[in-house]
Amino acid sequence: MSYVLLGADGRPYRSSAPGALGGHRRGRRYGRLDCPSALRAIARGHYVRHRVFFADEATAIAAGYRPCGVCLPGAYARWKDNSERAHSAAELATLTGLLTAPDWQAGTVTIGHSRDASSRAAAHAFQAAWTAGGGDILAVVDWPEAAASWLRPASRLTAETPDAWVFAARVPGFAQLARRLRLSTGFDPARAVAFADLQDSRLPLLAGRGALDGLRGASADGGTWAVRGSGVTSYPGMSRAR
Repeated sequence: MSYVLLGADGRPYRSSAPGALGGHRRGRRYGRLDCPSALRAIARGHYVRHRVFFADEATAIAAGYRPCGVCLPGAYARWKDNSERAHSAAELATLTGLLTAPDWQAGTVTIGHSRDASSRAAAHAFQAAWTAGGGDILAVVDWPEAAASWLRPASRLTAETPDAWVFAARVPGFAQLARRLRLSTGFDPARAVAFADLQDSRLPLLAGRGALDGLRGASADGGTWAVRGSGVTSYPGMSRAR
């Protein structure tokens, strides 16, 4: 007997072992197989059509699903806390300020983000702030932390040419994506900005020398940072360096 599970890239695959966790595709949440909320929905005939299964919790998270608040209250509380702390007001203001400075004055942007709760929340907050200020968003693209190929998200990010790219992401997956962006597309890191989670000294090394040279970003306290060669340079107002 074989089972159909969802992988970290969000795609189904066949497995000889059943899934350890169930999920709801439309709600983008996962939980225990005996979750009372899910079982009640199934009994009413509402859940089965969008039912998915995962081998483990790490796979569900990588695929962009969040924990169920009913059967996984501890994991849900941690997810909610991380979502609420995804970015600071000063960080968001600085990021927007970089894009609207006299030497840039970006009008159109493309947003890219990882599928974890913090990155997703930061990307959504920027999207709301940017459109409220009259800016245009050409596309919003997300990706898992592990992918068989990075060409698809790289191509989607560069399908149109925005004035700027905005990233809210985790370092490991973004470093892989950045490598593909530079090798296969017209992406220019000097026209990209990012939230503080990418303010990490490992990033230029993981992405490859020169792959992200010129990328700028905002720090949690409202300072700025930039990738220069194989390092990340921090500027006044920034208190955290990793």
